[in-house]
Amino acid sequence: MEVSRDLAALSVPLVGELVAVDDPWDPYRLIDPAGQAVEGAAAFLRDLQGAGRSASTARSYGMDLLRWFRFLWAVGVPWERASRLEARDFSRWLQIAGQPRRAHWRRTSESGRWTAGGKPYAPSVRAHSETVLRCFYDFHRDIGSGPVLNPFPLDRSRHGRRAHARRNPMDLPRNERAGLYRPSVPGRVPRSVPDEEFNEIFARLPSHRDRALVAFYVSTGARAGELLSTWQAGVDPGRQLISVVRKGSGEVQELPASADAFVWLRLYQVEMDDAIPRGRRLPLWWTLRSPARPLTYHAVHRMFERAGARAGTSATLHALRHTAAYRMAEDPSLPLTDVQFVLGHAQLTTTQLYLTPRKEVVIRRLLAHHCEQTRQAAARMTPPPAAGYRPESLEVLFGAGAR
Repeated sequence: MEVSRDLAALSVPLVGELVAVDDPWDPYRLIDPAGQAVEGAAAFLRDLQGAGRSASTARSYGMDLLRWFRFLWAVGVPWERASRLEARDFSRWLQIAGQPRRAHWRRTSESGRWTAGGKPYAPSVRAHSETVLRCFYDFHRDIGSGPVLNPFPLDRSRHGRRAHARRNPMDLPRNERAGLYRPSVPGRVPRSVPDEEFNEIFARLPSHRDRALVAFYVSTGARAGELLSTWQAGVDPGRQLISVVRKGSGEVQELPASADAFVWLRLYQVEMDDAIPRGRRLPLWWTLRSPARPLTYHAVHRMFERAGARAGTSATLHALRHTAAYRMAEDPSLPLTDVQFVLGHAQLTTTQLYLTPRKEVVIRRLLAHHCEQTRQAAARMTPPPAAGYRPESLEVLFGAGAR
């Protein structure tokens, strides 16, 4: 019999946390409300590490697990006994309740609670959460430590098909691994920063370091974390190359950058010459406040958010990568395979997304089209002057453009 659960009145305490540990064997741990590590989550994260996943992937998966465990702690169901009903209610909770409201940092005595009415989660976030939790329970089912039936099953519409049946080439392609509670993720055009908006943001950057970072982001197309992985010996101004560690593969790759990016980098190095530790294998980017510490992704993200707020825009740091990709893809002298190599895409189809016209370009072209249509319609409505009239006389009588 199905258990009736009033989700509208449910309040999920923001207990437990995902903590970073200075241990290469166990970089992240999921902590329960009693302060103990959740062994089920720890075993899953160890399996991810064994499969070659990076620490950032473990953090991303751990945050999805934390949301799920908080929901289970609130409804009083152990994770080993979770069923499809809990998975369904959790999917509904993410969709309707939205993101949790956190307590203000100045009022530490207040315990944050996750209630309905927050900012909605993006479909991509909910889809990622469903995939992570399905993999989590698949792992524990295979090793015999979890429920026999996965609470997050695959879509039941594929269950009626014959095993290993050939697909009709006339049928539309379908995702055979789509989860039952996985939301539909709309296809989105990568968002770039228009040139005028970018110039406004760049003009409001407060330091040479920030200008160098943004100039490298918009000219190399590197991801935010990849550029921050550069060490001091990885910069070659003579060849206009900067070395980064690629996400996922971990390979070191040289990326060409614009000349002005190296100019801003040199100004930053001269300005911070006495405050930055020197060493060929030391990081290139450091904090501006003493004591100097290696710059992190979250610090760069907040820096760009503050500059964008001063410029009156909501552009994100990752949008700089899309901007660089669009600029490269729009250059007719640059093959698309070269753009794929620079961006580090595994598939050329991913790079082809940047062949889609940008929104601002489409709007500008359509407005020009409408203006031309209006001009042509006005020209057709104006009859030509009768034979024998001098154009100069018409201009005196009716003004310039009367013809």
